[in-house]
Amino acid sequence: MIKKTVTYEDFDGNQITEELWFHITKSQMTDMELSTPGGWSSKLEKIGNGASGKEIMDTFKELILLAYGEKTENGRGFIKKRDGKPIADEFEQSLAYDALYSELLLNPDEAAKFIQGIWPKDIIEEVQKEIAQSKTTELPSGNK
Repeated sequence: MIKKTVTYEDFDGNQITEELWFHITKSQMTDMELSTPGGWSSKLEKIGNGASGKEIMDTFKELILLAYGEKTENGRGFIKKRDGKPIADEFEQSLAYDALYSELLLNPDEAAKFIQGIWPKDIIEEVQKEIAQSKTTELPSGNK
């Protein structure tokens, strides 16, 4: 889960600062992976390896809206629907969304932090271990 603080000017000229919450659960990850041709992991890998600007923008928009929600007061839940409708639908129409979207598209470091922050911590730790292991190389033993 990641909290993003965004500041923007509303239509009345007021400076507004909001805290926004984003999270993708393990069950959502599974659904995303299985329902996307080639899987979401390959989609994200493509972005890191030179996807078109439109593909990058579309993927960020999709991730932002999939991950957006409201943390419950007791911290035990994360609400993504109200009255059977995704709350991301309303969020997408807000100036807060516009501010976040612009920030992520213009700042690659923040975009990377956002992507890492929305996934469950144990999944990120496992991926980081796999990356570290793939970067290690075995030295030849000299035995033939």
